[in-house]
Amino acid sequence: MSTATDTTAVTNLIAKYAELVDDGDFAGVGTLFADAEFIGGGGSVRGREGVEEMLRGTVIRYEDGTPRTHHVTTNIAIEFGEAADTAAARSYFTVFQALPDLPLQPVAAGRYSDRFERRDGHWRFAERRVRVHLTGDLTHHLRMRL
Repeated sequence: MSTATDTTAVTNLIAKYAELVDDGDFAGVGTLFADAEFIGGGGSVRGREGVEEMLRGTVIRYEDGTPRTHHVTTNIAIEFGEAADTAAARSYFTVFQALPDLPLQPVAAGRYSDRFERRDGHWRFAERRVRVHLTGDLTHHLRMRL
């Protein structure tokens, strides 16, 4: 049986991912996925080092160390497994970007499908699937197209 505390913990993991990416803290994102698989348009990577390396290789960071993005995650729906130590979530995301010569604009939108596991009393990512449905100008955000 899940509790409001479990829902909050899973929601906070989803939000933490957005914060870390927007801060340019790719090592921190890697830590979130230390025991997880990250599946996106570029394929699949697993674990802390794999996720950190994937982000460093694809996301452009600027002088301030950030990608100059703002991830907005909405429509979060969480379902807990019968064993109470597993959960699945789905959500929408929109990525905004602005640079001195680029006005604020959405550059990507899509969905996350996440799986979580509770280990040693703490919720963790087990898997994230990223499906990009809409794209704008990604030339200032990614080194390669989705």
